[in-house]
Amino acid sequence: MSEQHRKNVIEAALLAAGKSLQVAELIELFEPASRPTREEVRAALDALAGDYAGRGIELKETGGGFRIQVRRELTAEISRLWPERPPRFSRALLETLALIAYRQPLTRGEIEAVRGVAVNPNIVKTLIERNWVRVLGQRDVPGRPELLGTTREFLDYFGLKSLDELPPLAELKVMAEFNVQLDLDTAFPGETDDPDGRAPAQPAADAPPEVSDGPGEELDEEADPGQQPEGSHGLVAARPEPE
Repeated sequence: MSEQHRKNVIEAALLAAGKSLQVAELIELFEPASRPTREEVRAALDALAGDYAGRGIELKETGGGFRIQVRRELTAEISRLWPERPPRFSRALLETLALIAYRQPLTRGEIEAVRGVAVNPNIVKTLIERNWVRVLGQRDVPGRPELLGTTREFLDYFGLKSLDELPPLAELKVMAEFNVQLDLDTAFPGETDDPDGRAPAQPAADAPPEVSDGPGEELDEEADPGQQPEGSHGLVAARPEPE
C-alpha cells in the first residue's frame, strides 16, 4: 500500500465520520494483511496536517482522537450556514461545569459549598446526558456521595487534548468566545442564581475567587446563532477553544 493511498483513506474516514477518531479506529479501516502500524498512521496524520497548513480547514487532535474541522478564525462566516440557535444553557450550568472540570473529582455538596447555592438536579442531569460529566465513584464519607468528573467527550467538544490545556481560571472571565457555545441567559426551573434573586455565593476557604464568581459572569448574553447541528456529517465546525 502506498503512503498516498493510506493518507487518502484516513482523510476520507475523518471527513465521513463527522466526529473524532482514535488512531486504533483508523488502523481498523484497513484489511488485516495491509494494516498500517500506529507510527504509519501518525505519519499520515502529520502529512495531512501539513497539507492543510494555510487553508480553511485543519486537522485537530482532541481527547476523543483526530478530526478535520473548520479553522476557528473562520467560524463567524461559516456559522451562517446553520441559522438555528445552538442549545442554551444557564450561567449556573456553566459555573457547575467549570468547577467539575477544574477541581474534579468532587461531589454535588462540594459544588454547593463553592457556589453558595443548591445545585439544581437538572443541571447535573443535563451535563450527564450530554456526556460531558460522569460519575467516577463515591466519596468515602457518610452518605457516600457520588464523585463527578469530566469525560473524553467534554474534551472533544471543547477542542482540548487533555485537561492540562484548560486555561488558567483568571482567563475564563475575559473569554468572550466561551459563550458562543454556552449561552448564559436561560435558567433551569427553580434555579435561584439570577441577577435579581441570587443568594450571594459563599466560596469555600480554598476556592479561588474566579470560580466562586462564576466563569462567564461578564459575558454578553447573546450567543452566536451559528452552530453545526449535532450528529451532522462532513466537516466539523471548529468549536470555540480555550487558549
